Order: sequence, then C-alpha cells, then structure tokens
Amino acid sequence: MPVHSREKKESNHEEMEVDFAEQEGSSSEDEDTESSSVSEDGESSEMDDEDCERRRMECIDEMTNLEKQFTDLKDQLYKERLSQVDAKLQEVMSGKAPEYLEPLANLQENMQIRTKVAGIFRELCLESVKNKYDCETQAAFQHWESEKLLLFDTVQSELEEKIRRLEEDRHSIDITSELWNDELQSRKNKKKDPFSPDKKKKPVVVSGPYIVYMLQDLDILEDWTAIRKSLQRVTNTSTMLARRTDACFTTENGTAVDKPYVSTRKTSILRAL
Repeated sequence: MPVHSREKKESNHEEMEVDFAEQEGSSSEDEDTESSSVSEDGESSEMDDEDCERRRMECIDEMTNLEKQFTDLKDQLYKERLSQVDAKLQEVMSGKAPEYLEPLANLQENMQIRTKVAGIFRELCLESVKNKYDCETQAAFQHWESEKLLLFDTVQSELEEKIRRLEEDRHSIDITSELWNDELQSRKNKKKDPFSPDKKKKPVVVSGPYIVYMLQDLDILEDWTAIRKSLQRVTNTSTMLARRTDACFTTENGTAVDKPYVSTRKTSILRAL
C-alpha cells in the first residue's frame, strides 16, 4: 500500500513538471510576441499568477488527499494485521494452528522417547537393587552359617572339657569316699571296743590318680556337699546347652536342619551326670 501511494506522488510530480514545461512554453511564446501591447502583457502576467496560485492550491489539495488516503490505508492495514493475529491466536488456543501443531508433535515425540528411557532406567535400577538385596541376604546367611558352626564347635569343646573334668572328679570322689567310709568304720569299731588294742590299718590299694584329703570329717562332708551341688549345676547347664544347640539348628519357618553328629559316648555321659 505505501508503494501505491508513492507511485501516485511520482505521477503527480510528473504532471506538475509537464505543467511547468507548458508554462515555460507559454512564457516563451509570450516572449516571442514582443509586438503585443503593454496592456496585453500586464493581463497575461496577472493570469499567470492566478494560474500558479490555482496550481498550488490544487497541489496542496492533492497532497492532503494523498495523506488522507495513506492514513486510511495504514489504518486498514493495521486492522487487517490485527485481525490476522487474532485469528492465529484463536487457532493456537484451539490447537489447530500449523505453527503450533508441528512443534507440539516434536515435543510429544521427545516426551515419549524420554518416558521410554526413564522406564528402562527404572527397570535397571530395580534389578540392581534386587541383586544387591540378594547379595546381602546371601552374605548374611553365610555369616550366620559360619557363626553357627563356630558356636557349635565352641559349645562342643566346652562340654567335652567339662565332661572330662567331671569324669576325673568322679574317679577322685569315689576313691576319697572309700577312704572316708573306712575311716568311719574304724572309728565306730573303736567306740564299740575301747579296751581292745589298736589294730594296724591295712593300706588301701588303689589304681590310677587319686587325691587324699587330710581334713576333718566335717570339712570333708561340706566339700562333698559342695561337689554334689556343683555336679547338679553342671548337669542343668549341660541340659540347657543341649536344648539351645537343638534350637540353633531349626529355621524360622519350622523346617528342620541337619544336626551335627554327637557321639553316643558323650550322650551317655551326659545322661549319667
């Protein structure tokens, strides 16, 4: 639209140049007619001034008209552009504009790709966590197995040591009890026959290691009572340890685990105690 107005201005300028050329031609013709009278020259000059004024007013009116047309065209162009922008905005808001649909399709495609990658990453993370859990569970189970075997060996060695000591104590107690019974019997005989001469004691023949207590009878009885109490306490402790050992080889869900082999000799000794 501005180009059209510019062309109009150029055409008007050309018309003015043509008029000016005609004016120059007329002036030259006036100069050629020097033989005319002075009155005619005065009238022609007045006509030229009026013609110039008329031409000037026409040009001013034309320029005003052109400016008005330019303003109208500018307003019309602004309204058309504004209506186009509003229509495009409505298309974008309704989701029908091509300028909006193409980037939206690209964004949706990128979203799908990233969602797929995130799902794969999630599966890998879950698998990694599961493998780590299985590894920790297996390590804990192996540690429990090793600690269980170590505890069993420790308890077994302690029980064997206690059994050995109890056997030694039992042999020594049998020997000392025989000596103590002999001494009591001899004292009773002395009380029954105080006038009879003292008889020599026969040496007691024993086999194996033994302990001879050079104590009073009351002290021996107290020691004997303490030994019996200790034996009873050891027996109770052995029973409790055996029960705990049996409980260690049973899983939480009630499934029995193979128990280690215990010799029949140790079992019989525990029962005897």
